[in-house]
Amino acid sequence: MGAGAAAPGLFFTFAATVLLIFASVSSPTWERISFLNTNANGGITHFGVFGYTGSDTHIGYRFPGNIGDSRLNGTLFHNFTEVLILIPIAAGLSGIAFIFGLCGFAYHRAGTVFMTLVSALALLATLVAWVIEMVLFGVARDHIRDRGFQANFGNANWLVLGALVALLLAFFTSACGIFGSYRAKRARY
Repeated sequence: MGAGAAAPGLFFTFAATVLLIFASVSSPTWERISFLNTNANGGITHFGVFGYTGSDTHIGYRFPGNIGDSRLNGTLFHNFTEVLILIPIAAGLSGIAFIFGLCGFAYHRAGTVFMTLVSALALLATLVAWVIEMVLFGVARDHIRDRGFQANFGNANWLVLGALVALLLAFFTSACGIFGSYRAKRARY
């Protein structure tokens, strides 16, 4: 018999999974979701996990010629764009935690224990990804603005932050859910 004690953690892992999936399919796949939006030389460019407007989808990229310079296209920034792969990895870990949570909700305490452990891993991956993407796109935004172009944060930054908060809540609620009642109630005769 399952327990309702796993339900809050289940909800928060599902919310984090959805938010991280949306952030993962950012530009160039889905132009409405991006981490950084620039308007340089009359062209609007959106930057995402796997590239930017008009680029091929791949892990790690360099900033386009009209925006990037030797500083933005250096090895450090290129490596930071490669680390953005942590966002889809965190989405996968959150999804696995959700599946374990379903097992905990429907059947056994062990599912809730595994949901807690995997949501902790997803929380760690999301935290690292969020800090790195904020540093990467924050420095890029300031550098692009210093060169006289427009640059603003996109909505994907806040999707990842929302997922980070949801995973933090998922971890704590699922850890508390481990101690919930999992016994079937006996019928009185």
